[in-house]
Amino acid sequence: MQRPLCSFARNKKFSMTKEIWINLPVKNIAASKEFFTKLGFSFNSQFGNTEHSACLNIGSKNVVVMLFAEPLFKSFTQNDIADTGKVTEVLFSIDAESREEVNALAQKAEEAGGIVFGKPQENQGWMYGCGFTDLDGHRWNVLYMNMSKMPRAN
Repeated sequence: MQRPLCSFARNKKFSMTKEIWINLPVKNIAASKEFFTKLGFSFNSQFGNTEHSACLNIGSKNVVVMLFAEPLFKSFTQNDIADTGKVTEVLFSIDAESREEVNALAQKAEEAGGIVFGKPQENQGWMYGCGFTDLDGHRWNVLYMNMSKMPRAN
């Protein structure tokens, strides 16, 4: 009888995943690198950095977002690429340390050629955020959460 995978994980015969890499199709690697650099993000020049790919690092934990030229991405997925002008395939949410940082990222995204689809505003009395699209229409959400104002469960 074959054991389910979860029982192996509980018995520590398999190590659980420790990292996640997000893969995104882009039309132009150089333009995407310039866009994200203008937003203040960094790239790992030693990993996945070719004319067909780039390794974008996000946050203090260096979450990896691999940018792949669309033909290469399509060869991995063996599926059509979502038309981000018509549908949303995912919403990436990143935290901000302040309302001012949310405002600054929205402005930088717009100045770099992105579209701010959700102007910076307060939400639910304790969150402040905005939404923008990158050059390829991928949607990003920037959110500052004032935890002192967060509603508490009863």
